[in-house]
Amino acid sequence: MSRESILAAIKQNQPESEGLPDAKGFVPICYDNPAQKFSEVLTGIGGKIVSIESTGEIIDYLNMHFTEADRFATVLDGIPGLEKLILPEDARALDGIEVAVIAAGFGVAENGAVWVTEKEMHHRVLPFICQHLAVILDPATILSNMHEAYSKIGQDNYGFAAFIAGPSKTADIEQSLVLGAHGPKTMTIFLLSEK
Repeated sequence: MSRESILAAIKQNQPESEGLPDAKGFVPICYDNPAQKFSEVLTGIGGKIVSIESTGEIIDYLNMHFTEADRFATVLDGIPGLEKLILPEDARALDGIEVAVIAAGFGVAENGAVWVTEKEMHHRVLPFICQHLAVILDPATILSNMHEAYSKIGQDNYGFAAFIAGPSKTADIEQSLVLGAHGPKTMTIFLLSEK
């Protein structure tokens, strides 16, 4: 059977087209305390929450929980003890970063995701090539749901951006959970209130 005849048979046997469901009356979930719900959800999907009062606490946490201090990288200014990464033109040079520290624009309570644009990550591969991802997030910016998130990002101009939720994981291979299969093995959110 030729490719054309297969495609023609599929086209002839399409189901009737249906309109989109009526969303009237749908009310997205809203939380009284989005930061608390965000913490619960992120922890439930394998992430870690660390409340801090200043960026000076970040390097202490990293030194206590990770051993490769020479492989810590950040694209942020003003984090004591962390030198700002000079980004290479070739993203493959970022391979070998143990911990990458970035900031997020906001978080979403219902799924524990953070919104990160190229403005925050500087190099689109950075949050995915590192072994461990650490994200600074202001808890006051955490939204309840994705409806609020899409309303917020719909008017913004940005190039590459992503919602990132928890460490990378898959259980496709022999029903075994594998962390870091296609991204960081861990994700730590530093909740830092703006003062």
